[in-house]
Amino acid sequence: MDGQDNQATGQPLANGADTAPAAGLISQYVKDLSFENPNAPAIYQNQAAPGIDVQFNIGAAQVGEEVHEVVLKIDVRAETEGQVAFIVDLTYAGLFGLRNVPDEHVQPFLLGEGPRLLFPFARRVLADAVRDGGFPPLLLEPIDFSQLYIQQQEAAVQQASGDFGQA
Repeated sequence: MDGQDNQATGQPLANGADTAPAAGLISQYVKDLSFENPNAPAIYQNQAAPGIDVQFNIGAAQVGEEVHEVVLKIDVRAETEGQVAFIVDLTYAGLFGLRNVPDEHVQPFLLGEGPRLLFPFARRVLADAVRDGGFPPLLLEPIDFSQLYIQQQEAAVQQASGDFGQA
């Protein structure tokens, strides 16, 4: 078997070079967390369930030769009868090591798979912050970040081509 066959199968080369694609989570951390309870204690007298608005923002940046930071920002605003119950701003991040990953797969991994791996931990931090603020824990439903990434890419292609689905 020659070196080219080894590269095609992802097997290590005879000289010990590792050419197989690899991706892994190095570490994860709370980058920023803010909880506001502007109408306490009066808000606790209100028995109505608050309306919850949740916004997500995902970003990625290369921070080293084979290291990227993925940032998952979650903003939550809860209101009851026109009064703010609470506001939570969470920026949760992770460092991912990528080695021998083809360029066309880097962005889909960082903006789809990366947030998927971080989300359960960010969800727990958010639920704990809301609970610690005196409210029932806010348990967000799982999100398919890969599908959201694909939808955003398709929308960007349509917008760039000027095709807005008109018949």
